[in-house]
Amino acid sequence: MGTLVVAGAVLRCSLGLTPAALVVPPRNVTASGRPVATVQDMRPVVNLASFGLCTSPANPAVATATAAAAGVPTPAPCVPAVTTPWTPGSPSVRVGRVPALTAASTCLCRWAGVVGVVDAGQRTTRVAG
Repeated sequence: MGTLVVAGAVLRCSLGLTPAALVVPPRNVTASGRPVATVQDMRPVVNLASFGLCTSPANPAVATATAAAAGVPTPAPCVPAVTTPWTPGSPSVRVGRVPALTAASTCLCRWAGVVGVVDAGQRTTRVAG
């Protein structure tokens, strides 16, 4: 089993300029005191925040900004366009009947970006004693 991803995990898009935090709704299944994410937690705005500026030439907003700049590649505001679940997900851990999200999972943006997990969000505290 890979590291489970929880609410507040840090994500990065390969074509975005800034990381974003994963939003996970409250659940009965937690790790490190935070709700565990599932492969279905991929909805733009609901689960995935903006990655700042998008650099994908496939994104119509980037193409328009680039054309307006006389062909100079010009990033535009990112609005994630993920339409399919994260893969592969956990083969053994389920939240309800849905596979849990692991740190090795990725999902794809319609504009060719690959969204991945930079920090799964789990924290462990040791008490010296």
